[in-house]
Amino acid sequence: MSIDFDKLVDRTNTSSLKWERFSSDVLPMWVADMDFQSAPEIIEALHQRIDHGVFGYTEPDSELEQLVVERCRNLYHWDIEPDWIVWTPGLVSALNVCVRAYAGKREGVISPVPVYYPFLMAPKLAGRELIGVEWIKQNDQWVLDLESLEQKITPSTKLLMLCNPQNPNGRVFTRAELEKLEQLCKKHGLVVCSDEVHCDLILDRHAEHIPYASISEFARENSVTLMSPSKTFNLAGFGCAFAIIPNNQLRHQFNRVRTGIVPSTDSTLIGYTAAKAAYRHGEPWRQSLLDYLRSNHNYLMEAINNIPGLSMEPLQATYLAWIDVSELGLDDPHQFFEQAGVGLSPGKQFGDENYLRLNFGCSRSLLEEGVKRIAKAVAQL
Repeated sequence: MSIDFDKLVDRTNTSSLKWERFSSDVLPMWVADMDFQSAPEIIEALHQRIDHGVFGYTEPDSELEQLVVERCRNLYHWDIEPDWIVWTPGLVSALNVCVRAYAGKREGVISPVPVYYPFLMAPKLAGRELIGVEWIKQNDQWVLDLESLEQKITPSTKLLMLCNPQNPNGRVFTRAELEKLEQLCKKHGLVVCSDEVHCDLILDRHAEHIPYASISEFARENSVTLMSPSKTFNLAGFGCAFAIIPNNQLRHQFNRVRTGIVPSTDSTLIGYTAAKAAYRHGEPWRQSLLDYLRSNHNYLMEAINNIPGLSMEPLQATYLAWIDVSELGLDDPHQFFEQAGVGLSPGKQFGDENYLRLNFGCSRSLLEEGVKRIAKAVAQL
């Protein structure tokens, strides 16, 4: 499929969170939405639905749910049932519901860190204890310290929050790692909330996304899997995601807790329309996107590792680079690079102030300009 991902799309004056955050002389390379137009089939489906002219409350139909079932089977070799699917306006609301549903007051939630910052916020907002487990680096790859994780589990720990593929370090868990996690969770009676929103963005051709819930019967019956077309197809503004909850009791708890917090209509008319078009027609576009992102990733990694004081490990997934800036000795690296004209996500937000996160889901020309500004700023130190 021929898609022009080099095309520059002007997002100014569109109320874009990404492009309005910084002053006009700063390239925004922070929040996880891409600067590419979505798949033409999605845009066409939206036009057709808008032309109908009536925009009342909407429910997901059986066709959309069947598309999710088929996608899980075809891409992840995971057989699910339509009844397991619970629609939600977004992953973050679902994360917060999981914390409230599966860990009581004065009970603990454990999560690898650094991690997507709502993982850090959700337990605090709910009055639950957050237990962080540091990633460790082995052979230039981030791995989860399972020994440390088990040591930090206490009798009051009830929920493990997992991000796979991981944001921000881009790791994709192997089957062996997931099996070891499953054994720990079984031993200690933990429910797992697995955020798998980046599962369709695997860059490493030797890596494979394996849903945690597909590992075993225990994993299936003691987990909630969160997915969405939003990151893959650039639909974050539509608010459409879903939880896959095979266990009836866990599904009941999830639905009970979200009552009065999450809208009863779950998502939006426009979100359902986009999701259906994405899952029905979007695969050729996704494959073209992955090719472009792989090229951007390879360019960026080489460029960053050639800048003294910066380093970047290869990502297995996502379009979010995790860049080590510790050798620069900066008090505030985020502010430093913003003043140099590049708006990045501060690593402190994810749990490690020695890093910055850079979104390379953009045209190559914009990425090259961002790298040029970064290199120039470092050279002037």
